[in-house]
Amino acid sequence: MVAFIVTAVVGYLLGSISFSYLIAKKLMKIDIRSTGSGNAGATNTLRVLGVGPAIAVLGLDILKGIVTVWLAIWVSSDGNNLVPAVAGFAAIVGHNWPVYFNFRGGKGVATTIGVVATLLFYPALIAGIVAILSIVFTRFVSLGSLLFGLLTPVAALLLLPVYPYPTAYIWFSVLLALLSFWRHRDNLSRLLSGTESKIGARKQA
Repeated sequence: MVAFIVTAVVGYLLGSISFSYLIAKKLMKIDIRSTGSGNAGATNTLRVLGVGPAIAVLGLDILKGIVTVWLAIWVSSDGNNLVPAVAGFAAIVGHNWPVYFNFRGGKGVATTIGVVATLLFYPALIAGIVAILSIVFTRFVSLGSLLFGLLTPVAALLLLPVYPYPTAYIWFSVLLALLSFWRHRDNLSRLLSGTESKIGARKQA
């Protein structure tokens, strides 16, 4: 129980570090949440600040998820599979609703990638390749994000005969997919209506 509490708290606090907010404040003295799409994440950073800052935000947000999960694995000496999952979930919640920034964060995609790739590497790799290809060909980042969430548990199930991942991790990836779809519900609506913004397009004020 102590491991659950400690790693969840640490994960949430790490996840609450909004690198897009901090980098935007440092470079342009703006609140990233008040411009572009209003989302504190890598895609909006790309839209507002450009490629370099966006890559930095993406990498750092992914790193949050990786570090959180590995800290939980290290703390959980009894090998409880749920401890890293709970810690990773807390990091994603922290990114989405950061305590340091009035609980207004991003959508958690990059941090989710870090968490899932650490727990379910090959399923995340397969889902990630499909997601990247979809972004390349359609230029819809939101579509790639949704595909990553949807396909990770599917790939994990298909790979079970070769890579018998813990069942808890597969159910965890289903939970993260549901969270991703809920966080992207407006994007999904715009995708269906044909009004979603493509990568590289600037959001009109």
